[in-house]
Amino acid sequence: MRRRRFLQLLAGAAAAWWQHAASAADLPRKSQVPGGIAVLPLGPDDAAPVARLGTERVLIAGNQSGWLAVVGIPLETEAGSTLPLTVERSGREPQTLPIAVGAKRYATQRLKVRPGQVELSPEDLARFERERSHMDEVRRSFSERMPASLQLLPPCSGPRSSSFGLRRIFNGQPRSPHNGMDIAVAAGTLVTAAGEGRVIDIGDYLFSGQTVVLDHGQGLLTLYAHLSAFEVEQGATVSAGATIGKAGATGRVTGPHLHFSVFLNAAAVDPALFLD
Repeated sequence: MRRRRFLQLLAGAAAAWWQHAASAADLPRKSQVPGGIAVLPLGPDDAAPVARLGTERVLIAGNQSGWLAVVGIPLETEAGSTLPLTVERSGREPQTLPIAVGAKRYATQRLKVRPGQVELSPEDLARFERERSHMDEVRRSFSERMPASLQLLPPCSGPRSSSFGLRRIFNGQPRSPHNGMDIAVAAGTLVTAAGEGRVIDIGDYLFSGQTVVLDHGQGLLTLYAHLSAFEVEQGATVSAGATIGKAGATGRVTGPHLHFSVFLNAAAVDPALFLD
């Protein structure tokens, strides 16, 4: 009886600090699948631990009563695999926590288009490679400050025309899965910041067109693509809901819409997990 009572008290205490930490952090919805999010309790400690998935720093939320690792699971992760999360604490040996990745079936779209719409010229291919290398560096940005909230605001109002994780096959050749959410809006529609952040990249790219990237802290980034106009400058700090641009059809698109991506520890994750 004493042992049972002790375990009940221990479970209650664990649930209490989990609830406190979770409510304080406004956590996104947990979904341990490729392109999803894992939330791992790390327990109480005087200082926040440092966690890494591979070489990428992971967002740590909570407080001294209980810390949480909020981990983005790369979209290319195989279902059924286990990812090792390394946790470092002051004065202790590093700890490895397993993240079991479940399965999720994303939609597939098969399209037949003119070869010129898919194949890149040598000049465009060289440009794409330069831009991809640059964006890889941008999405690996990590600032120490904690995001003001882990619940994001919709950047504009409209129907979702293409969902995260959609796998497109052009003329029988598979392309990379869709790493964001498309929102169908008219050209010129105001696009607003999904959360408080700093503008860490602004530019005109081959595929994404006029694009803005915000750093919200701890490796949480948001990206807004195919804009027709910018309303912010590089390095500016913006509040949640502030206008950052106007929707358009720049880049490789067939019509005006907003492409909205969320990155966590450099991994593209489903934006819907952060939205109400």
